[in-house]
Amino acid sequence: MPEPVLPSPEPDRDCPLCPRLVAFRHEARAAHPDWHNAPVPSFGPEEARLLIVGLAPGLRGANCTGRPFTGDWAGDLLYETLIDFGFATGVYDERPDDGLTLVDCRITNAVRCVPPQNKPTPAEMTNCRTFLTSSIAAMPKLEAVVALGRIAHESVLRAASQRLAAFPFAHGAQHRLPGGPRLYDSYHCSRYNTNTGVLTTEMFRTVFATVRQGLGQPD
Repeated sequence: MPEPVLPSPEPDRDCPLCPRLVAFRHEARAAHPDWHNAPVPSFGPEEARLLIVGLAPGLRGANCTGRPFTGDWAGDLLYETLIDFGFATGVYDERPDDGLTLVDCRITNAVRCVPPQNKPTPAEMTNCRTFLTSSIAAMPKLEAVVALGRIAHESVLRAASQRLAAFPFAHGAQHRLPGGPRLYDSYHCSRYNTNTGVLTTEMFRTVFATVRQGLGQPD
């Protein structure tokens, strides 16, 4: 039997799947016509061995710039860490044209459109999961996934048709998905988590040090 045809890993600019997010997107376009204000595409090569999955674009971050984790504090910590561990080169300057390049690494979000108050609904996460499933399937060399936060962790498991109870979320945890990549868990690198001490820079770096050790150096 032929393999099932998955939809594109990237939603259209005017993706209609989530009415609430569509309305919020239209409001943002009216208020800030110079912003991206559309589903944010994945960043990095599909041939990468590492995929990083976040929650959703920030209103003044990726929703504004059009690149994941670009324009807000979460990107400051994430991209500095990726550069230090050889998963990126160049200088991160909070702009999609800053010349930063990912190395053996790709970044996406569980929900591609910015949600009000950064809180997608369960229905919106379900609607967008088809793109995460397709994104994972489109990476032929994928060996490791870093989930930033519990929602990203659960979205990856559901995209891989795995039971949540079999792979509990915990910062620093590792899970071998049957027939798939190794899943690494981290608290999200949000300003709230770092300001409150839920996540320290050292805790975050330890996750990526473990990933680097597991993958070795890029091909």
